[in-house]
Order: sequence, then C-alpha cells, then structure tokens
Amino acid sequence: MSRSYFGTDGIRGRANDGVMTPEVAMRVGMATGIVLAEHDAAQRIVIGKDTRLSGYMLENALVAGFTSVGADVLLLGPMPTPAVAMLTRSLRCDIGVMISASHNAYFDNGIKIFGPDGYKLSDDVEMKIEALIDGDMSRRLARDGDIGRATRIDGVRDRYIEFVKRTFPRQHSLEGLRVVVDCANGAAYRVAPEALWELGAEVVTLGVGPNGTNINLDCGSTSLDAVRAKVLEVRADIGIALDGDADRVIIIDEKGKAVDGDQLLAVIASSWLQTGRLRKAMVVATVMSNLGLQRYLESIGVGLERTKVGDRYVSERMRAGDFNIGGEQSGHIILSDYTTTGDGLLAALEILAVVVSSGKRVSEICHLFEPVPQILKNVRFNGGKPLESDVVAGAIDAAKERLGKSGRIVVRPSGTEPLIRIMAEGDDAGLIHTLVDELASVVSAHG
Repeated sequence: MSRSYFGTDGIRGRANDGVMTPEVAMRVGMATGIVLAEHDAAQRIVIGKDTRLSGYMLENALVAGFTSVGADVLLLGPMPTPAVAMLTRSLRCDIGVMISASHNAYFDNGIKIFGPDGYKLSDDVEMKIEALIDGDMSRRLARDGDIGRATRIDGVRDRYIEFVKRTFPRQHSLEGLRVVVDCANGAAYRVAPEALWELGAEVVTLGVGPNGTNINLDCGSTSLDAVRAKVLEVRADIGIALDGDADRVIIIDEKGKAVDGDQLLAVIASSWLQTGRLRKAMVVATVMSNLGLQRYLESIGVGLERTKVGDRYVSERMRAGDFNIGGEQSGHIILSDYTTTGDGLLAALEILAVVVSSGKRVSEICHLFEPVPQILKNVRFNGGKPLESDVVAGAIDAAKERLGKSGRIVVRPSGTEPLIRIMAEGDDAGLIHTLVDELASVVSAHG
C-alpha cells in the first residue's frame, strides 16, 4: 500500500494546507488511538511541540482526536523531540507525539509519533493508522462517559535537564569553558542553556526568543553564520547549533569551522572505542555519510553500516544489530546507551566530555578525517516516477562505472518533497561534478 501521510520522519507539510490541517491532525489522533485500543493499550498519550505558530492549532486538534476515542493526554508544551521520546517512557505513556517540522521554516509543521519504548513507530503500525485516517471512524468514538481527559503537566523541563546532565561524566564539569549555544528559536530555547549552565559553562545564547514565526530563521544548525560570528566575537571555546526540535546538532570549533555529523560520529566512536564502550566495533550511518568517515573508521578497526536516509532507519538498524552509535551527516546523532532518537544537546555534551577529558581544543579533536569531495544536487519533478525510467537507470549505471571504486553515487527520491536527490563523492572532484550535472540533466528530462 502506498503512503498518503507518513514520510521518512512522520507526517509533514505546510501548515493549514494538505496533510497538515486541523482536520487531518484530529483524524490522526483518532486513528492512532483506535490502533492503540486494538492492542489493548491503556491509551495514555504525551504531546510535545516546538515553537511554531501552528503548534497551538495542531496540538488542540490532536487532543480532540485522542480524547474523542477515549485516550487521556498529557501536554508538555515546547520540548525537544528527544525529550518527548524520553518522557514517553518515563511517564509510562503508550504513545508520544511531537509536533514539529524539525529544521524547516515556520510555515511547515509535522507530527512525529513514538511508541511506548520511545522509538518511532514501525512501518506496519503507520500503515494501520493510515488505513483508518480517511475512513469512517464514527463508530469507534468513545461513549460520553468514556471521553478522555487532557492535562498540562509541569516539571518536565527539569526532568529532561537532569536526564541530559547525567550523561556527562560526573568527575568533570564545564567550568572554564565559554559555550555559545544557538537554539534556533526552537524547542530547546530553555533547556539547552540551562543544562549547559548547570554543568558549569559560561553560556552565550542565540536563538532563544521564539515568536512563532522565527524558528530556524537565519539561525540554528541549517544557518551557521550567526553562531560562527558569535563564537569568534566572544572567543568561545565551542559553538553548539541545534535545529528547531533539537534532535540534530552542528558544532562550531573555536576557529569558526563547522563540524558536521560525520565528524561527530568519528569523535564519539573513537572515544568510546578507547574506553571500551563501543559495542561490536561498529557505527551505523546512512548512504549520505561521507566516504572519508568510512575510511577513517576502518583505519581504527571500526566498521560502518549504511542505511536509507532517515534517523528512523539508522535507529532500526542499531536495534537489530545491537549497536550503540549511529547518525547522519546532518547532525542526527543517536547514542542508544542513553536515548532512542537523535539528541543534539546530548551529542554536544559527548563532544564536550572529550574536550574536557583530553584538555585539547575543539579544533584539535573534531577534524579526524578529511572529507572526500561530495556533491549533492536536487532535481524537482512534477509527476511520475523518474527513477523507474530505463534511461535514468542506464545513466546511473554508466556513471557508477565511470567512477569505479574511487567513490560512490547515490540517487534517491526525497521522503518529504517532490525531489530527486543526486549525490556523488570521490577523490576526483572534477569527475564527480561532471557526473552529477549529467545525471541531473537526464533526471530532469524524465521528470
């Protein structure tokens, strides 16, 4: 069955349009509650959100949907996605819902759903929910005395802060470190600065004044100019750039150079290997992670397994293989010893732990390999399935043959937009530029 609502990271779209209207959100709540009831779950739901204006609208619609089928709802208010995943388990809830479009602009929003174990729902459960959304659910409504209740709960911010702080080595502190943290005017605008300050850091903040429409606007992990400038201005030891829901992070070293998710994976894997914490000498990443990461890990005796793009696929492979480090180049870092999904603040603290324990600067520890030249081009298409074209398939095969073993080519559809993403990497920068341009022309002609 094809998907109409769920993509690689929940349901996402432009607010008040398409799949992201109050009506759809209400029906998602109803359908999810019904699927829960079929599994004899107690139907206790926790809902968090980021700082988008449309979050109020969608939150109320979801509450209406869940309570209409008899589920009780606990409302967290603005909280990071990893906090919602953690609190779903901590509060013994059956479902956790995060209202966020992550790094997208304010006019988009999304609905991410976690199971009772804090992991994102499986494809099978999502398909069961999809099958109900467009159907007649009127017969499944709760009787008047069985309608659910909604309660806004306090103190959850402190719970998450204490959880994150406990991951930092107890024998160390951040005293003497000046830290710039950019919260993207998003979900972590309170918890991230507080946690860093409580661990002893001198904290300089950016992106902590959300107004509903400025989330990710010229700030955060997808717009690094502001945090880079602030690090250099105040002579900070490190810059931490989170995205709108704080499940990803990009680090800025003291020289203003960005450190992406691949480099973060290398640092954490190397540290955990040395301390005996890395399970099975393996890291999980996606097909988009740089070949340089793979070569570095191999040089220290660590393997790299690749999955489809999306942190949910990384997480699923980690669970299946019992691996404890995984992530994406974009800054989703999953450390399963602590959490079930990407956590930008937690990953940043792992880097800071290495900085403190080694006594070295961020620039000395966070550039462990030289990335192989990598080019990514997006080709928009208006309809059809370009990748099913024999001509496109032939062009991809020919390009891979020309590149040989000196690099990689990945051509895939976007999970959230009508785009074909073409990535090539290799030691010959000129060749990969040529191959990407040629493939983009072929895909465009058939899209």
